[in-house]
Amino acid sequence: MASADAIGIHDQTNLLPKRELVIVFVALAFGLLVTFIDQNSIAIALPTIGRELDCTSTVEWAGTSSLIANTAFQVLYGRFSDIFGRKVIIIACLLLLAVGDLLCGFAQTGPQLYAFRGIAGMANGGIMALSMMIVSDVVTLEERGKYQGIIGSCVGLGNTIGPFIAAGFTQHTSWRDTFYLLCPLSVLAAAVLFFRLPPQNMPKEDFRVTVAKVDWAGIILASGGTVLLLIPVSGIGSQFHPDSPMVISMLTLGGFFLVAFIFNEWKVAKLPMIPLRLFKNAPLAAMLVQNFLIGIVWYPVLYFIPVYYQSARQLSLMTSAALLLPIVIGLTISSTSSGFYISRMNRYGEVIWTGFFLWTLMAGLHLLFGRDTPIATITFILFLEGMGVGCVFQPILIAAQAHSTKSDRAVVISARNFIRSLGGAVGLAISSAIFSNSLQSHLPPHLPRPVLDAVHKSTFATPNLTKLDSATHDHILDAYASASRSVFIMWVAGIGGCLMLMVFIKDKGLQRKEERVDTNIEVGETTTDTDEKNTISGGNGANIKV
Repeated sequence: MASADAIGIHDQTNLLPKRELVIVFVALAFGLLVTFIDQNSIAIALPTIGRELDCTSTVEWAGTSSLIANTAFQVLYGRFSDIFGRKVIIIACLLLLAVGDLLCGFAQTGPQLYAFRGIAGMANGGIMALSMMIVSDVVTLEERGKYQGIIGSCVGLGNTIGPFIAAGFTQHTSWRDTFYLLCPLSVLAAAVLFFRLPPQNMPKEDFRVTVAKVDWAGIILASGGTVLLLIPVSGIGSQFHPDSPMVISMLTLGGFFLVAFIFNEWKVAKLPMIPLRLFKNAPLAAMLVQNFLIGIVWYPVLYFIPVYYQSARQLSLMTSAALLLPIVIGLTISSTSSGFYISRMNRYGEVIWTGFFLWTLMAGLHLLFGRDTPIATITFILFLEGMGVGCVFQPILIAAQAHSTKSDRAVVISARNFIRSLGGAVGLAISSAIFSNSLQSHLPPHLPRPVLDAVHKSTFATPNLTKLDSATHDHILDAYASASRSVFIMWVAGIGGCLMLMVFIKDKGLQRKEERVDTNIEVGETTTDTDEKNTISGGNGANIKV
């Protein structure tokens, strides 16, 4: 193994004056807005897409494939941006998203759509990761809270706009028009960042030298292992039999790949994508586990709350979209306000404690959701849940950065996003399996065989119930409500685990002397501690001078 001292990574810190910062920040926020519209708009249209493409029993793969691709390639973005520069990678991801969305609009079968959503998922992960990294480059840790809080509000805004756009197009034209709209918006976001995001002035070096820094073995092992594991996990019970040769072989090979990836990062890689020394820091390790559990819960919330509305409650697309508003409005309000609080008080501990407590409590109250639960009650619970989510999403990233070194900034963000996306893919897979198996178990066996077959083929969208008698109609809707409740139980366990892990996290504050800007210097210049800025992390924890 080559010495880590032979590897150098350019420090891309560039603390910007207020005027330039606002322009860059607006450009990043617009790119993120497009990303979250893309990621969260499809959930509301899944039942319609399933019927149109004749894939109602597998349509959840439209979300799962995106998350699998997002997860599989997430580990690349931290080191890729260290090596090639943040600007190049984020623009490439926005253009890739445009291509993926255009292809989604042309999809004619379920498998085609799942593959094209995978392309979009690869891009989404990069845009989200790079946006956080760039904010960390241009804003001090003390000020980062309010800016990342505002970015968190873009998550809420995208989650709000996306379902309405998809519902409107699905009801009045076609679900395909959602993707046709997002394609040019992605290109526009890339153009804005191309002209307004300052270059990182990456050092000129031979292309072969640059490429040699990339952990290619880690890329193959991490991406391959993630895909091989998540595909069978996503389909167990609904698409694949647990003891089928394909499932056993894919799980075995995927597990082997991920074990080999860990060994590669520990002993072989010159510049590991996820340095294992991050997990020697107990608070940081706890926060990474929390992000895995957050992914397990949050992504299924966005997919299965609309499924509950449209199946158990028989609500329309537009009404289902409107009833997602409470959670994203709560998220937007608390994300912005908590960010400003953290920047003003230079503290984050009480914000995260409050967020996890509130989220756990509201997740437990999801068990009240049935066929006749008042909409006002559901709205209130989802709003408070959103408030809890907003107190967690960005604050926990700020806390992770406070517990890590400045030179680990990109890999911490990349590791956090990879682990949360992995949790999301696992959560969607588990939630889908729980929902489908619970639905089948709660259907009375005395129902006519054609009715049982129709429900089995329309797991995530109720079949036509108009010709059934009232008793059979009620039995089917009760089964869908019970299936939703089974998924909600898993969410309580996941967020409850996050709350318990808070005992390992101490509030260290946010002040860093090397990021303080001298107010007497000329516009566009910054001053930092020389040794801190020029000391960059090499492979396996080594520090080197560049």
